[in-house]
Amino acid sequence: MASLKDMRVRIASTKATQKITKAMQMVAASRLRRAQQAAEAARPYADKMSAVISNIAGAAAGSPGAPALLAGTGNDQVHLLLVCTGERGLSGAFNSSIVRLARERANALIAQGKEVKFFCVGRKGYEQLRRLFDKQIVEHLDLRSVRQLGFVNAEDIAKKVLARFDAGEFDVCTLFYAQFKSVIAQIPTAQQIIPLVVEEKAANAPSTSYDYEPEEDELLSGLLPRNIAVQIFRALLENNASFYGAQMSSMDNATRNAGEMIRKQTQIYNRTRQAQITKELIEIISGAEAV
Repeated sequence: MASLKDMRVRIASTKATQKITKAMQMVAASRLRRAQQAAEAARPYADKMSAVISNIAGAAAGSPGAPALLAGTGNDQVHLLLVCTGERGLSGAFNSSIVRLARERANALIAQGKEVKFFCVGRKGYEQLRRLFDKQIVEHLDLRSVRQLGFVNAEDIAKKVLARFDAGEFDVCTLFYAQFKSVIAQIPTAQQIIPLVVEEKAANAPSTSYDYEPEEDELLSGLLPRNIAVQIFRALLENNASFYGAQMSSMDNATRNAGEMIRKQTQIYNRTRQAQITKELIEIISGAEAV
């Protein structure tokens, strides 16, 4: 059985851990608000961008001059999975849930005889995926040095993806990230960004005809690459908010668990101390009676 000294050291160590987790929870809470505002502000622009491009693409989809980012390569053999995760851990299942979704998609594609490649954005996703798909990872981007996410970071990723597409390295690109819903809910999401998935209009939706100048194909050649950067930027902001939400929740649970552990350890310490004092008193009384 542990000595009283060892118990005191263990209690002090748990209290120190509790202070750390509490501090991390407060830091995550302070950063979450700003990250959530940024993610929510990006959603309307990204949604509207997709809607406008879908509208234009609806008229150009069947034309022979449609851009490859819309029409595709005519093949469906090589898939690039763009997996965006966090740079740090201590955030519950945030990183692993994104990786799990990407891993399930990869295994399903491989089972169909497809070739899978990975583009990892974020250290944690890269560390998990390389254990199983080391040879399939074609690029890894680390954002630990970035203090404030900006559109330039998404543009850099988009340029790298587009360069590989132009080089004929893949046919389909799917973006993986966690959509922020609340502090306790972050939804792993898969979104195909190459070729663009054009949403079909509802049967009862009003039909509107537009005349474009320049022509649809020319408009799309400029809008489609920008849309990819916009969707990646949205994913990065959603991930950022999701990370802080998950970390806040995780550190709150850790703080509560540490408190419960301190209570139990203190209870055991007091009982052991009481038993030791009782034993010493019995020995003293027994010795006095013997005299």
